[in-house]
Amino acid sequence: MQPACIRHTDLPGTSRLFADFTYHFDRVAPFYRHDPRNPESFKKVAGEIDYPADRRAALVAALTAQNQPSPLRDESLRKLAQPGTVAVVTGQQVGLFGGPAYTIYKALTAARMAQCLSDQGIPAVPIFWLATEDHDFPEVNHAWMFDGQSQSHMLQAEASTASKGQRPVGWIAIDQPPIAALKEVLRFMPFADEVIAAVEQSYVPGANMGASFQRLLEVLTRNLGLIFLDPLDPALRAIAAPFMAKAVKAAKDIQPRLVARNQELTDAGYHAQVHVDAGTSLFFVLDKGHRMPVRRKDGNYADLADRAADVSPNALLRPVMQDYLLPTVAYIGGPGELAYFAQSEVLYDALLGRMPVVMSRSAFTLLDARSAKLLDRYKLTVDRALIPQNVLADLVAKTLVPQELKGSLESATAKINAEVDRMKAELEAFDPTLAKALTNSRSRITYQLDRMLRKTEREALRRDERASAEAQHLSAMLYPHRHLQERFYSILPFLAQHGLNLVDRLYQHVELDCPDHRVFPV
Repeated sequence: MQPACIRHTDLPGTSRLFADFTYHFDRVAPFYRHDPRNPESFKKVAGEIDYPADRRAALVAALTAQNQPSPLRDESLRKLAQPGTVAVVTGQQVGLFGGPAYTIYKALTAARMAQCLSDQGIPAVPIFWLATEDHDFPEVNHAWMFDGQSQSHMLQAEASTASKGQRPVGWIAIDQPPIAALKEVLRFMPFADEVIAAVEQSYVPGANMGASFQRLLEVLTRNLGLIFLDPLDPALRAIAAPFMAKAVKAAKDIQPRLVARNQELTDAGYHAQVHVDAGTSLFFVLDKGHRMPVRRKDGNYADLADRAADVSPNALLRPVMQDYLLPTVAYIGGPGELAYFAQSEVLYDALLGRMPVVMSRSAFTLLDARSAKLLDRYKLTVDRALIPQNVLADLVAKTLVPQELKGSLESATAKINAEVDRMKAELEAFDPTLAKALTNSRSRITYQLDRMLRKTEREALRRDERASAEAQHLSAMLYPHRHLQERFYSILPFLAQHGLNLVDRLYQHVELDCPDHRVFPV
C-alpha cells in the first residue's frame, strides 16, 4: 500500500482559519504576509533579513554550548555562522517522552524545508525551539502510549519537590521518570529495547524536562542536522534583551492594534487563538526561578525595560522575539500555532518590520498492517474511520449482516414504499386527509423496519467477537479517544513496533508541496 492523502477539510476538528490557510490562502492573506505555496515568498523573506554579524556570532556561540556535538549538527552550526544563512524554525512544548508524535513531524518538515532551500541557493539550517518557558506543567507531564494489544495507556511524571510552584516547565525536574511503566507497555514490541535505551539515555532521574526532552529528540532526529535552542539560556536572553526592551516601551501603543486584529478575525468569520483585551499582558518576568505575570501601572510596564533580560514574552509576542533572535525565513507550525501568527502579524509589523513565511507542518497517520487489512475487509477508508468507537462498531456491524437477510429487509422497505405511493395517489383523489394519514403511517412502518435492521447489525457484531475486537483496534489506532493519532500518541510505541529508522523513512516522504494529511503505511 502506497502513502495516500486526506484533505484536512475531511478530518474532524479542522478550523475554518486553518482550512482557508491550507486551501484558499487568498482569503486569509490579510493576516499573513507571505503565501507558503509561492516559492518567491522564501526568496523575498530571505532578502528582507538584515541580521547583524555580532548577533550571529553571539547566537552561534550560545547554540554551540547548548547542543551535544554530532557531525550533522556541528555542520549546521558552522553553516549558521556564515553570513547570509537563514533558519527554518519549528518548536514544541517540552512534553514527557517527546510529547505527541507530531513533534517529530515538525522536526522532519523543518529539516526537509531547510534542505530544499539550500538546494535552491538559499543556505538554510533547521532549528528546533524548545518551549521551556511555558508554565503549565499538567499539559506536558504525561504521554499516551499503546501496547501490543492496541490498548492505550497514559504515563505520567511527578515534579520533584524542589520544582513545585510557578516555574517554567523546562526547569522542572523529574526524580522518577516513568520508565518502568514504559517498559511494561512496550515489552512485546520487536524494537522495544532500542526505544527504552534511548529513553534511559535521555530521562536521567533528577534531570529537568527541557534537557531530557532535548536529549531524546537529539537521539531520534540524529540524521536531520537539527540545532536545538532553549530560550531560558541566559546567553540567549541577553541577545534578545534589546528587543524585549523595545517591546516593553511600545506595548501601550501596540495593545489597541492587537484588540483590533481580534475583531478583524472575528468579522472575517475566523477565531482568535488568544483572547486579547485592553488589560492583556504581553509579558512575564522570571523572578528567582519562578515565572510571574506582569501587571501594568498607569498603562505602562514600569521599570521592565531596565531588566529586559528577565522579561519573557507571552504566546503572541514570543514568535516575534524568536525571529529577532534568529534569521528566520520560515516557521513550521501546527493549526493552533498558525492561528497565533494571524494575531502576531501586527506585532511583527510594529516591532520587527519583517515576518517569516508561516508553513503548516507535515501531518501523518501511521497505518499498521493489521489496520490496513481491517479497513479493506470492512470496506472502509481512514477518513471514514475517524469517528467515535461506537459509531465505527456500527459501520463494521453492517458488513456482518447476512446479505440475504439484509436484502429481505431492504426489499420489504422498498415494496412498502412502492405500495404506499400507489395507495397515496388514489387516496389523494378520494380524500387528501386520508392520504396525509397514510404518509404518517408509512413513516412509522419504515422506522420500525430500519430499527430492525440496526438491531440485526448489532446482534451480528455481538455474535462475532473478533469483529468487535477489530473495530476496537481500528478506533484505538486511528482515532484514539476521539483524537487524531498524531495529536494523541507519542512516537515511541510506533518506533518500538517499526524501529528507530522509521524517522528516516518518514523524512523521505515529507512532501512540501502537498498540503494534505498523509496516510503512511508502516
